[in-house]
Amino acid sequence: MVWPLALAQFIASYAASNMNVAISAIAEDLNTTVFGLQTAITLFTLTMASLMIPGSKLSDILGRKACFMGGLIVYGIGALLAALAPGLGVMIIGYSILQGVGSALMIPPIYILVTVWFTDLKTRAKYFGIVSGAGGLGAAAGPLIGGVITTAISWRASFLLQVLVVAWIIVLARKINDPKIEGKKPSFDVFGAVLSAAGLFFVVLGILQSRTYGWLGAREDFVIGNTVVIPEGGISPVWVFIAIGALFLLWFFLHVRSVERAGREPLLHLRMFGNRTANLGLGTQTIQWLVLQGSFFVISVYLQEVRGFNAIETGLMLTPTTAGILLASAGAERFARRHPQRWLIIAGFLLTTVGMGLLLWLVRDDTGIFSFVPGLLFMGVGIGTMLTSSVNIVQSSFPDADQGEISGLSRSVSNLGSSLGTAWAGSVLVAVALPNGGSFGVALLTLAVFSAIGLVLAVLIPGRKVKA
Repeated sequence: MVWPLALAQFIASYAASNMNVAISAIAEDLNTTVFGLQTAITLFTLTMASLMIPGSKLSDILGRKACFMGGLIVYGIGALLAALAPGLGVMIIGYSILQGVGSALMIPPIYILVTVWFTDLKTRAKYFGIVSGAGGLGAAAGPLIGGVITTAISWRASFLLQVLVVAWIIVLARKINDPKIEGKKPSFDVFGAVLSAAGLFFVVLGILQSRTYGWLGAREDFVIGNTVVIPEGGISPVWVFIAIGALFLLWFFLHVRSVERAGREPLLHLRMFGNRTANLGLGTQTIQWLVLQGSFFVISVYLQEVRGFNAIETGLMLTPTTAGILLASAGAERFARRHPQRWLIIAGFLLTTVGMGLLLWLVRDDTGIFSFVPGLLFMGVGIGTMLTSSVNIVQSSFPDADQGEISGLSRSVSNLGSSLGTAWAGSVLVAVALPNGGSFGVALLTLAVFSAIGLVLAVLIPGRKVKA
């Protein structure tokens, strides 16, 4: 029963990572620019991240299965439009908007259903391992699968593959049992949804702009229309966007407080932020995805720009990480029966940090491909170990009635971490110009620092067992 959920998580993660290897081919075929395709990828990320909390709330109103199936249908239509796109406009509608909306609808129910199906923490860990492993596999294998399909057939075939997989998931998902939600169905807070979406949109947009403008002084003029709003050397527009997003989020929290005091149903209850264990778990989730996506970006760009690897070879080089994620995810239930979830997160960050250290120590411009294997394998095992445990800790910190809200919040911070990881790594590569691949080493070192911060957060998680 969990396999349709795992496949849906896989295909959503695949969609977010495979596009990077097909940008040039798509741009040439659609008679557009690489910048135009990067904009489409950015809009996909923004749409998904902005709507994850509203999409999660809808699962409490419409039902988890209905929301999951609806999301799959919207996603599949978007993938079909992208496959048939004659130009950039249709590509943006299909990929950026419809697939983004579909992801925001179908991903939260995945984690809600696993939580309500399996009340035992250790059994839940097994199935979270399957789902999280599928997500990690999609992110890790996306460049390889996308590269092979794009090279051997066409980039359009990659989108058609997604349509076929989604159709298969819909067939499998017909037998999903959606436990009845007790009590009165909540209302949908439209104004709260607009405020939360706007806040997350501008925060993520600001983070993504760091690759172009940097984090401190603007590397180039920030222009709107024909007007230079921020000249080169002025404050980076990153902080302008983040500040706008923060104001919307502050407005959102004030709105939620007002709605709760009036006795009405908010989009997200403030009690979601009052659980220390869950808050620390959300922090580790954010850093895990930051490290995962950031390190994949750094390693992929290094292999292509310094080693001269093509997309397929780059994907193959990341196989040890993929294998490590699968091995750790497969052992999630066994690990959970022997060790507290907190210790698994600590072990995961330790292994990931060791893996990064091995890459920095062993890999040089003149070393062979096997110098990558130990570091990548350690990273994969570390990431696979802690992804499952963090999700389990967060979801298990709340009763079934709150699963819709915490699932949306959890997926939002994961998307935020993914966006921050690639943006941070890209901005470091641009800012630090060192010969012989030195800038890639600096970028990986900064990601190792983030991993160490995640380790500190994991240590701070209360040692008591989380009640299911």
